[in-house]
Amino acid sequence: MKTENYRQQLRTLRDWDKFLMKESGLPGPRGNLELMQAVAEEGTLDLFQRYLAYTPDRASTNSPEGFLAMCGVVGVGRLLAEGDLDQLAVLRECANDPRWRMREAVAMALQRWGDADMPALLKALNEWVKGTLLERRAVAAAVCEPRLLRDPKHAKRVLKLLDTITTSIVRETDRKAEDFKTLRQALGYCWSVAVVASPLDGKPAMEKWLVNPDPDVAWIMRENLKKDRLRRMDAAWVKEWSAT
Repeated sequence: MKTENYRQQLRTLRDWDKFLMKESGLPGPRGNLELMQAVAEEGTLDLFQRYLAYTPDRASTNSPEGFLAMCGVVGVGRLLAEGDLDQLAVLRECANDPRWRMREAVAMALQRWGDADMPALLKALNEWVKGTLLERRAVAAAVCEPRLLRDPKHAKRVLKLLDTITTSIVRETDRKAEDFKTLRQALGYCWSVAVVASPLDGKPAMEKWLVNPDPDVAWIMRENLKKDRLRRMDAAWVKEWSAT
């Protein structure tokens, strides 16, 4: 409802920038996500490109201008969902943005495509899992969203993506890099989302990694076992593996 109200409000305004920055919620703990989604629905490619010009050197992650950049990212996601596949390259570049809010916006943008065409999203992200640490992080964060995993076929494919990304973790040599820590943090909750969506496939897929000796993989798996969603799924299974 809030998003719809914002959409109606935006239609009456000539200058969006001042309004958006004033209502952005930034600086602060939470950006105005409802307003951001309204901008994504009502904006145009020209507007989104102008907002994406607020690069890290022009707008910090916690600034009102940074909020404009986030709106540009999610808006591009809407265009992608509508069939403008050129915007996928834009999102891939934004996935490497040093600002964490922008990276969250990329995940939201990709989820818009997933809502419209999950098979197409999954196919495209097969390339991203071969990319940078932050691109791999974008994949995990985007597809590990419960509403996208209601179809067991999709959940099964997401488990394979997570398996590929986790395999890549083992091969990384610079474990102190910030981008590595960012990916590790995402994997610390994403596995639990995918396993709950498809327990029959998910539990064996996760068990393979639960016995892996790599210290970062062990951390990722321990973090997932702490998630309430897994306990609700199978408390006995969680207890058994938490004790090993």
